[in-house]
Amino acid sequence: MEFRVLQYFLAVAREQSISGAAESLHLSQPTLSRQLKEMEEELGKQLLIRGNRRITLTEEGMILRKRAEEIVELVKKAENEISLSESVIAGDITVGAGETDGIRFLIRAADLLQKEYPLVHFHIVSGDMAAVLEDLDRGLIDFGLIFGEVDTSKYEHISVPYNDVWGVLMRRDSLLAEKETISAEDLIDKPLIISRQAFQKAEFRDFFPCAPDKLNIAATYNLLFNGSLMVEEGMGYAICFDKIINVSGKSNLCFRPLQPKIEASMSIVWKKYQVVTKAAEKFLQKLKDKC
Repeated sequence: MEFRVLQYFLAVAREQSISGAAESLHLSQPTLSRQLKEMEEELGKQLLIRGNRRITLTEEGMILRKRAEEIVELVKKAENEISLSESVIAGDITVGAGETDGIRFLIRAADLLQKEYPLVHFHIVSGDMAAVLEDLDRGLIDFGLIFGEVDTSKYEHISVPYNDVWGVLMRRDSLLAEKETISAEDLIDKPLIISRQAFQKAEFRDFFPCAPDKLNIAATYNLLFNGSLMVEEGMGYAICFDKIINVSGKSNLCFRPLQPKIEASMSIVWKKYQVVTKAAEKFLQKLKDKC
C-alpha cells in the first residue's frame, strides 16, 4: 500500500465525496476512483460505501482512517525533524498527560526552553495513563506524564517532585461537605463518580473495606471536567485529584481529601533507546535541572 494512496483515502474520508477529494488533490475523478478500488482489492475489504450524495466509511474503513492519520502524522514529524538545520534548535515537543496540577512542572520547563529557543513549540495531548502509554509506544508523542510505578523494562523516566492528593469533589450543599476529611465509611452508601482507571491502583483499592463491585458506582469519567458536571447536577461524589477543578470563589463545588491520606507520585517517561530530537534533548535537560 503506497503512502500517497493513504493520503487519497483520507481526503475522500474528509470530503465525503470522490469529486470533492479529487478537486482538493488535483486529480481526475476516474484516476482517484481507480486508486481507491485497487486499494480495496489489495486489502480484500470494502472501505467505502458509495452513496448517491456522499461517501461513508465501512467499519474497516474507519479502522484504516485512524491508522492512516497516525501514519501521516508520523511521516510529517519525521520530515520536520530531519529537515531542521544542525545549528538550529527548533521543532515540536509533544507530551501526553492526564489531568493534574503537576503539569505545571512541565509547563515551567517548556517556558524556560522557549525563552532560550523560541523556535521550539510545545504541545500537550490529554489522556489517561493507558492512552498516554499507547501514544508513546506508537511514537505519536515524545514524553508522557504518568502516575504510579514505571515499567523500567520499556521506559526511561524522571520522578517529578510533586504528589497529587486524592479526595472527593462534591456540592457545597451536600452532607459530607461539613467534614474536613472523608473516610471510606463515609462513601460506602454514596453514589460515586470515579475515573475509569481508579481501581487499577493498589493503594486506592485498599482504601475501601469492600470489593469495587460492592460500591455504588453511579458513573465513570475520563476527563474530570465532565465528572465535575455530573457532580454539579447531583449525580454523586467524584473521587479525583485536588486542584484540577476550581472550587474557589462562587463555585458551588468543594473538595475534601481522603483520610487516611492517599497521594499519587508521578514520573516523566519516554521510550528506552528512543532517538530524540535536539529540541527534546534540551527539554529533557531542563526537566532534569528542575528535578
